[in-house]
Amino acid sequence: MIGSTAFWKFSGIYANRCIGKCALLFITVLCVNSCAPAQPVTGAAQLDVLLPKLRGQRVALLVNHTSTIGKIHLVDTLLKSGVAIQKIFAPEHGFRGNADAGETIKDGVDSKTQLPVVSLYGNNKKPTALQLNDVDVVVFDIQDVGVRYYTYIGSMHYLMEGCAEQKKKVIILDRPNPNGSYVDGPVLSMALKSFVGMHPVPVVHGMTVGEYAQMINGQGWLEGKLKCDIDVVKMKHYTHRTPYPLPIKPSPNIPNDQAVALYPSTCLFEGTTLSVGRGTLHPFEWIGHPDLKNQPFQFTPMSIEGMSKNPPHENKVCYGINLEKEKVKKEVSLRYLISLYHQFPDKEKFFIPFFDKLIGNKTVREQIAKGMTEAQIKATWKNDLDDYKKMRKQYLLYD
Repeated sequence: MIGSTAFWKFSGIYANRCIGKCALLFITVLCVNSCAPAQPVTGAAQLDVLLPKLRGQRVALLVNHTSTIGKIHLVDTLLKSGVAIQKIFAPEHGFRGNADAGETIKDGVDSKTQLPVVSLYGNNKKPTALQLNDVDVVVFDIQDVGVRYYTYIGSMHYLMEGCAEQKKKVIILDRPNPNGSYVDGPVLSMALKSFVGMHPVPVVHGMTVGEYAQMINGQGWLEGKLKCDIDVVKMKHYTHRTPYPLPIKPSPNIPNDQAVALYPSTCLFEGTTLSVGRGTLHPFEWIGHPDLKNQPFQFTPMSIEGMSKNPPHENKVCYGINLEKEKVKKEVSLRYLISLYHQFPDKEKFFIPFFDKLIGNKTVREQIAKGMTEAQIKATWKNDLDDYKKMRKQYLLYD
């Protein structure tokens, strides 16, 4: 039996230990809550910054389904805040983001807000003087994926050009670039300029749309070297190393973060006769062709409403590769392309002319046909890529 003095001494030691453990637990919980990296705050979410810029202005917006604050669309938020919205400009895939890639986007009226919707995809990519006549400022807010051939930066270019010509201001609400932590791929040869490659930048340019807009201005890439009056609402708590799982798929055929990461590499198959998985639930993760019968994986593309209508090789069994669980490196990889090229039975039909526009030059296709390795091909990009990285630095807004 413990004596009273010993008992109280033992109780004190136990109590001190208990208090110490509780304090340690409290500090640990506090540290986890307070030391965790703050999540990026998008430009759109900073209404205290944005609304004063729009007060008393006639406003248009170039937006799509990703232009949200939480789960509420930016248009709905601004209307509720009394902003005088005149019209909506719509990019590829439309205002609501449910049009297939390359599908014609028509002018119309948004059924929810009754606002006029003007297409900036198709024959009319640049807003005209008439379309900007009743507008003082245009807001650009679209989630990009940081890849040269993703057309939203092309839409931003033409918006800036039209607004520069008509002396209208553009406010760019910045968003994270999910592929913003690296730069890779060949720099575009301007002889191959198109809507999937408008500027001399590599496949993965490593910039947010706000930074990219500054580069368009600074490098004199607008027609006549015009400068657009832009105002970038910067993000808070963002660096180029900040991981950012996309809360909304940026377009119908990029359904998840794995597809976002693979897109810089697997989109190159759009310039071949192979299927990139359009017409399945795993576009840009599944690659194949009916003639690659030596491949163990197989899938059958079918028309899917809201994703892919009449996809390549529709209703035909395609054999190829499944990259759903592939660990994706931060690079533009050619290894899938080179491997399937060498296994394809009719190599003369493997590439289609669109490939040169995607990759950005006429040499990579020839290099693959000659049997050059991925490392050898990438070595030919290095000098242009190094020059681009130096140029890019002057336009960065984030670490």
